[in-house]
Amino acid sequence: MGSSRMPVSLRNGFSVPRGSSSSLLALSTDLLRNLVFFFFLLRWTRKAVLKLKGRGIFGTVVDTYLSIRRTVYGIFLRAPGVRSQVQKQIQEAVTKLEDKLIPQGPGISRYLTLPKEGWTADQVRAELENLNGMKHKRWEEGLVSGAVYHGGSDLIKLQSEAFEKFIVANPIHPDVFPGVRKMEAEIVAMVLAMYNAPSGAAGVTTSGGTESILMACLSARQKAYHERSVTEPEMILPESAHAAFLKAGTYFGIKVHLVACPAPSYSVHVPSVSRLINSNTILLVGSAPSFAHGIIDDITVLSRLALRKSLPLHVDCCLGSFLVPFLSRAGFPSAPFDFTLKGVTSISCDTHKYGFAPKGTSTLLYRTASLRTYQYFVTANWSGGVYASPSIAGSRPGSLIASCWASLMSQGENGYVSACHSIIGAAKKFEAAVREHPCLSADLSVLGHPLVSVVAFSSKTLNIYDIADAMSAKGWALNALQNPPAIHVAVTVPTVGALDSLIADLVTVVEAERELERVRVAEGKGAKGGARGDAAALYGVAGSLPNKSVVVKLAEGFLDTLYKS
Repeated sequence: MGSSRMPVSLRNGFSVPRGSSSSLLALSTDLLRNLVFFFFLLRWTRKAVLKLKGRGIFGTVVDTYLSIRRTVYGIFLRAPGVRSQVQKQIQEAVTKLEDKLIPQGPGISRYLTLPKEGWTADQVRAELENLNGMKHKRWEEGLVSGAVYHGGSDLIKLQSEAFEKFIVANPIHPDVFPGVRKMEAEIVAMVLAMYNAPSGAAGVTTSGGTESILMACLSARQKAYHERSVTEPEMILPESAHAAFLKAGTYFGIKVHLVACPAPSYSVHVPSVSRLINSNTILLVGSAPSFAHGIIDDITVLSRLALRKSLPLHVDCCLGSFLVPFLSRAGFPSAPFDFTLKGVTSISCDTHKYGFAPKGTSTLLYRTASLRTYQYFVTANWSGGVYASPSIAGSRPGSLIASCWASLMSQGENGYVSACHSIIGAAKKFEAAVREHPCLSADLSVLGHPLVSVVAFSSKTLNIYDIADAMSAKGWALNALQNPPAIHVAVTVPTVGALDSLIADLVTVVEAERELERVRVAEGKGAKGGARGDAAALYGVAGSLPNKSVVVKLAEGFLDTLYKS
């Protein structure tokens, strides 16, 4: 067979000139660099467009200014001379905190190692009695806002009996403790029914409201990832939403958008929520009611928005728990908030608040069982066998489940309606006093129109934190708020019996603060004099600083103090 040679002219066309390989490499590098720059520019242009869409031009400028201000102030706080002074003041504040929280002096025993020989039962009981008798805010007399959701001494006895019967039980072993499995399922079913859940709804029990909220956020994130391939999740909250949502954002890598709850309603501004929705949004949130102000957001409008945008809507009823579902039956105004609204996909409800169950019990409810599945953790390849858990914890105390079940069964619907009538009635009485008492109404104003057990109030003429400190000096433990500066009272069963004393002491304190203010003005020192007490110092400073790192350090010092023996 013959062959023909390629003409020289063509062969020369295929030859690679010397040095051209380096030119191709340079061209490829330039192309790659340009592609990287293009995608970088595209990414940040998209972020800028979404920011402008969500916040508007003015809002974006304000956010940018505040961010720069925080950064510059943070750099200032880290300057050598300033930093040492700040650290010194923080340490002084933490030392003061330790002196207040850690018992000192003669008669205080500390146990830092195991005893060589175990104590007798009588010795243990005696020390437990000493610990129980340590000086504390008198919640038993109703002087503490919220915190202790007491159902009465008879209920505590019943809970203790249930706890003792199932003290070794662990629901991770349903074959070993079938009674605990049954009680847990029944708790979820009862709360689902209370919130008008549709057929096919599901739920879980958790260790508290924070875990319930964390799991709701995790479920929404996983749903968005598996169904829409969302890798940069975002959720939209009222700025009054519980801090547990911010914790979920930090734990699970979810960007949080906070939406204003402007006066006079202090309810979330739904048009702003709508503007912030984009392809990365995984969850909308509403409160029923909010912890800070006791305001129920407009869940009806949020529900319609969630349906229109095909997004999950979580309603935080941790505080409203066993009050909000019974408002109408107890004779009080209510607002739509539960699964009767088609857009509501999940609800958190604490059984350990107004359900009167022991601390460490809550529920998370879902419209469908498939939503619940997204919070599960399952691994099939572990050397210890197939491992599956419904929430964060593995082992869980069956004793708490038994005590919770006993509480719900003991109270029943009529018991909760009666408690709702008593608690909300007291809250209404306190609200009326702040609005109508001639001494109080002149200087204090209620925030919004609370429907449940929390009443928040502020003042434009007096330092509200000085009022909080003065009430603390009288033995009351009320909640100081910020943004705006305020105080709230969360009415509980013990509070009901102490309400008249609360109002009388508040009148006395406000009159005294008004006189101090009059003296300050007469002396030419200006109105709303400088903060003096602990709450005034902490929240007054927090409100005035553009960068909260100092407050964060103080809070970390507080947490460290809790573990100092």
